[in-house]
Amino acid sequence: MAQHTRALMQARSGAVSSPHYLASVAGLGVLQKGGNAVDAAIAINSTLGVVYPHMTGIGGDAFWLIYDSAENKVHALNGTGRSAKDACRDFYGKAGHKRIPERGPLAAVTVPGAVDSWCKAHERFGRLGLDEILKPAITYARDGFPVSAGQAQFSMDRFDILSQTASTRNAYLPGGKPPEAGSVMRLPQLGETLQSIAAKGRAGFYEGPVADEIVRALGAEGSYWQKSDLHEHHGIWSDPITTTYRGLTACQHPPNSQGFVHLMLLNVLEQFDLSKIPDTSPDYTHLIVEACKHIFEDRDRYLTDPAHCDIPLDQLLSKEYAKEIAGRIRMNHVAEDLREPMGQDTTCTVVVDKDGNAVSIIQSIYHEFGSAFVAGESGVLLQNRGSSFALDDNHVNCLEGGKLCFHTLMPGMLLKDGRPYLVYGTMGGEGQPQTSTMIASRVVDYGLDVQTALDRPRWLYGRTWGEDTKSLRVETRFGAAALDDLRARGHTVEPVGEWSDLTGHAAAIRCDPDTGVLAAGADARGDGVALGW
Repeated sequence: MAQHTRALMQARSGAVSSPHYLASVAGLGVLQKGGNAVDAAIAINSTLGVVYPHMTGIGGDAFWLIYDSAENKVHALNGTGRSAKDACRDFYGKAGHKRIPERGPLAAVTVPGAVDSWCKAHERFGRLGLDEILKPAITYARDGFPVSAGQAQFSMDRFDILSQTASTRNAYLPGGKPPEAGSVMRLPQLGETLQSIAAKGRAGFYEGPVADEIVRALGAEGSYWQKSDLHEHHGIWSDPITTTYRGLTACQHPPNSQGFVHLMLLNVLEQFDLSKIPDTSPDYTHLIVEACKHIFEDRDRYLTDPAHCDIPLDQLLSKEYAKEIAGRIRMNHVAEDLREPMGQDTTCTVVVDKDGNAVSIIQSIYHEFGSAFVAGESGVLLQNRGSSFALDDNHVNCLEGGKLCFHTLMPGMLLKDGRPYLVYGTMGGEGQPQTSTMIASRVVDYGLDVQTALDRPRWLYGRTWGEDTKSLRVETRFGAAALDDLRARGHTVEPVGEWSDLTGHAAAIRCDPDTGVLAAGADARGDGVALGW
């Protein structure tokens, strides 16, 4: 019998998994009140923005994959914000910046897209009213919630950043100190903004007093935002991009998401007989990491707003190209990595309801606590996703007004005979395609249940949380011999403990097509649980 960090959650009427227990409870409650997968996903993510503020919030972005059982179709919803229309490279150059600041009001380059995406998904698929769906988040913001150990630790680690502006300090450092785990935090201004959204939908955020206050607070700090940047923002519906893997259909969000990286990785893995490569072996790690090096070069060459760059997805996702990449991999030594890495901060939520509707949503404020700038009395902690824009005129992801930027967010689904088989995703920056590939492969190739797949040791190759490194961070549960083996092949191995945040907080639900049983797992590296009924 597989040994789990927690029991494998199995149910038939609905399942949820998120990185915070209170958010999972909120989502389950919405399902039990008659809401569907979209309703529950909004309840979870709105609650996460309150009780898990270091990872996500309404000042950030979201990517959705939504399977609608009535249509038997997967829809992709891009809830990412464009840069403000007056954003330009010269603005930062004249202010003496060689790159966009990672923190503070000038790091808030892009409009938050998450709330608009909630409203678009709800308008098209929702059942319950927004007032009912957002009630848990509003209650926690107004009445208070116990600070998690993760929030307490990140607040301590980022105390200097959170102290820089009065609005942020007042919200997230009560009494001028990092909150202790178990202490009660209240965010009344955020609660009022959530109430405005519950009452007025997207207009309660992108228009009226909330939008006015966001623009006023940024303008007081020298920002270039205008009210029209918020008023005119709208998310984008599209079809997912796909490939096949071992007879299943793998779905990801199209660019500006890096989701095609995961599909390329699956295509490369398909070229190898994994029955001869254990999933906790150095060979398994080496294979995926080496494939990542080649694929990341393509990602960094092309990935930006697709309206500004011709991204050759047909070529990148072809099986012929996967064979070419597989042929470059040498199992006994490493390839050089010449690319520029990047960072993240994110949450993953997965939901399946009793009717078979499914959602995988990744929501983010980029780095931990985003820009670390709360926009005045709105209570909105703005993301710093736009700080990843380049100021180099020739860079594919260079800053321009009204542009979508490179995004690491990538929700995932595997379909069997056209219906959800595995609904999954993770936070983790450059680790997202690696961890998603591990989860999919461990379920499909090794027959593991989802909780075991999440519990298995993982690694991160590349950058996360703004760290400028290309080391291979490996959980020590792989064993000293495996780490030594990877070093002998040329990897710069950095042990990161038995259970590391760096390898992501993942979530997954497997849908049994024969029994209808939903088996859900939550990552022990986070504060989440999987629940069902």
